[in-house]
Amino acid sequence: MTVPPDDDEQFPDERLELVFTCCHPALSPEAQVALTLRTLGGLTTEEIAEAFLTPEATMAQRLVRAKRKIKAAGIPFRVPPGHLLTDRLDEVLTIVYLIFNQGYGGRVDLAAEAIRLSRALVELMPDEPEPHALLALMLIHDARRDARFAAGELVLLADQDRCLWHHDEIDEGRRLLDRALALQGRGPYVLQAAIAALHTDEPPDHAEIAALYGELSRVTGSPVVEVNRAVAVAEAAGPDAGLALLDRVGLDGYRYFHSARAELLRRVGREAEAASEYDRAIALTPTGAELRHLERRRSEVAPR
Repeated sequence: MTVPPDDDEQFPDERLELVFTCCHPALSPEAQVALTLRTLGGLTTEEIAEAFLTPEATMAQRLVRAKRKIKAAGIPFRVPPGHLLTDRLDEVLTIVYLIFNQGYGGRVDLAAEAIRLSRALVELMPDEPEPHALLALMLIHDARRDARFAAGELVLLADQDRCLWHHDEIDEGRRLLDRALALQGRGPYVLQAAIAALHTDEPPDHAEIAALYGELSRVTGSPVVEVNRAVAVAEAAGPDAGLALLDRVGLDGYRYFHSARAELLRRVGREAEAASEYDRAIALTPTGAELRHLERRRSEVAPR
């Protein structure tokens, strides 16, 4: 078991204290994550709303209510006593990963901050498997940062130059995953880290990746995971199988759903439908390398 710190001990990471403060049980889970992303990650309300697939106005109201609640309840800014740490762990892990995801899209400072916070969590809770797994997941993803963009455009995983990957980070990520498994970890971050590790194999075992996504979908019930599972199934069993899964998700308004469906439609020769899905994804994607990638792919299918 994790050895709880003394109540009077100051954990040497003030930003982690802020995360735990924002994850106080007096706040709703949605407000906990949103407030931390705003105050610690420096994300805009629009960026947070996008991460939650929530209207911006709704997210703005959540943030206002959360700030008022902290002030009214006099919630202390400190890491809670050791016996309460696990009660807030799920929300803290969610926050750290969302910060990383924003950095992974181009804000390197946020990705580095998330990794630093994750290392602090592993130090704070060395016998909990999910912090180890989250750090493993982020390191394996971060290892590919120099290969993800070329000529101002996003480069998909299958097309990346593996010589540009930081293999020391991948190796550390695999060791952390092994530690999480040794701690009997079976949670969502263990599953995601295992999927990320399999993607670094040459060639990747797409059938095993699809199976792990199936288990992750069962554990989380997330439609976003189902989109990823559909892509993995398409690699393992063909694009028609992936499309069949996507058609059951119907996650309209989520740009990765539309871009995934566009790619699979393109692969089966349904170019007019692919063009329509590319257009929908483009309309939902902010300016940047990802948008340029989608626009190029769109130009290669049926004319507008």
